[in-house]
Amino acid sequence: MKFIVSSTDLLQGLLSVSRVIASKSSLPILDNFLFLLEGNSLTVTASDSETTLKTIITIDDVAEGGEIAIPAKLLTDTLKELPAQPIEFASDAERSIVNISWMSGSAQIPYMSAEDYPQLPMLSDSVKLTFDASVLTDGINSTIYATAEEELRPVMNGIYFDITPESTTLVASNAHKLVCYTRKDVKGSKNASFILPKKPANILKNNLAKLADESVEITFDKTNAMFKFENSLLVCRLVEGTYPAYKSVIPKNNTNIISIARNELLNASKRVAVCSNQATGQIIFKLSQNRMEITAQDLDFSMSAQETLTCEYEGTPMEIGFKSTFLIEILSNFPYDTICIKLADPNRAALIQPAVQSEPEEEICALLMPMRINN
Repeated sequence: MKFIVSSTDLLQGLLSVSRVIASKSSLPILDNFLFLLEGNSLTVTASDSETTLKTIITIDDVAEGGEIAIPAKLLTDTLKELPAQPIEFASDAERSIVNISWMSGSAQIPYMSAEDYPQLPMLSDSVKLTFDASVLTDGINSTIYATAEEELRPVMNGIYFDITPESTTLVASNAHKLVCYTRKDVKGSKNASFILPKKPANILKNNLAKLADESVEITFDKTNAMFKFENSLLVCRLVEGTYPAYKSVIPKNNTNIISIARNELLNASKRVAVCSNQATGQIIFKLSQNRMEITAQDLDFSMSAQETLTCEYEGTPMEIGFKSTFLIEILSNFPYDTICIKLADPNRAALIQPAVQSEPEEEICALLMPMRINN
């Protein structure tokens, strides 16, 4: 293998895939990037055995192709210290060494055989789906914070993609809060579903954030999913299992309705939550005609706080408690300025929705379980 490439172009490509590599790997080969140079295309691969990410870098000056596995941290640390300039890679097969030369110096890095690098899985009876990159990014951003960390129920630890011929819905829940993000303009040819683990979901949203005008082609079967976008390919093992019937828990007739500016409620909740009980984090909404009082107290430390907000409230006077961290998470990630909170009673879930649905192809809602108020 021998080629010349821009140090910044190569480093950018390496950083885009390096997030996949685990901090502690069971297989030494997975501490490496796989370099495959064919023609003018350098394919860089990183993997943790569960998730694999590839990107293609165009190389203008190629003397010889090849395939090797290069230590990831050693290579990225070397390139980070170089100013922008052309660098030459030349592999020495006899010594299993890569010579890297730049304007004022050089380095020698050992490499491993590419034969030991794991192969990508083959999909069978696969289903295809296409997202705009910006839409998929919004969907992941709107849901990923609601995923759980449960060893006994791993299906709750990812984002559920519920695909129908009418729409596609991304769902995440930790049993205390649930978020649904639906797009009517993303449709499947038939009913299908998969659960995307949290790690590849985070990698996807980071890599898609700068590709607003691109499309993402998703191909999946019962075990794996492939996400193809721009010059990259992400392949991951899916979470196996059956996701809970989320539609059945979304209330349809909560008749006590609050309309309020999201930022105003968010900031007030943050201020009041400072004085909430450290163990429960509970804040309480006291609702009356066009008025909301938010209170919190920690009797163990003689702390309390309260704030009164003006809102539109249609319903019976009510007191309802919420875990402040969950409420603040939902309000921080909700992409609308004015929201509706629909309540039934202090013991049943609150439904949070946009007050006005400005995007006709999008629907988003969040469910938050209340906390019992101890008087």
